[in-house]
Amino acid sequence: VQLQASGGGLVQAGESLRLSCAASGSIFNNNVMSWYRQAPGKQRELVASITSGGSTSYADSMKARFAISRDYAKNTVYLQMNSLKPEDTAVYYCNLKWGVLYRYASWGQGTQVTVSS
Repeated sequence: VQLQASGGGLVQAGESLRLSCAASGSIFNNNVMSWYRQAPGKQRELVASITSGGSTSYADSMKARFAISRDYAKNTVYLQMNSLKPEDTAVYYCNLKWGVLYRYASWGQGTQVTVSS
């Protein structure tokens, strides 16, 4: 399975961005797609997830501003980010887990999001 992330860029505080991540290859029905982010000098953190059944979950600090969705026909997951803040600056990675107990995982290459004040 390969993941291709896109949509990052440089924006000003308060603006919006939508990230996309397209998955290709053999994707099994039972899966979860997620977005993580890693800021300089910090650990990678989970931003949001969406299961193959459509259930979503978010990091508490982002649930009011971010929305995750997926297009099943295109095997693509999106992250709509609104009211961006400088502290949202990070490399954003998409992740796909599948299999029993989500034992298999694949990562995208990351897309840079920079928010200027």
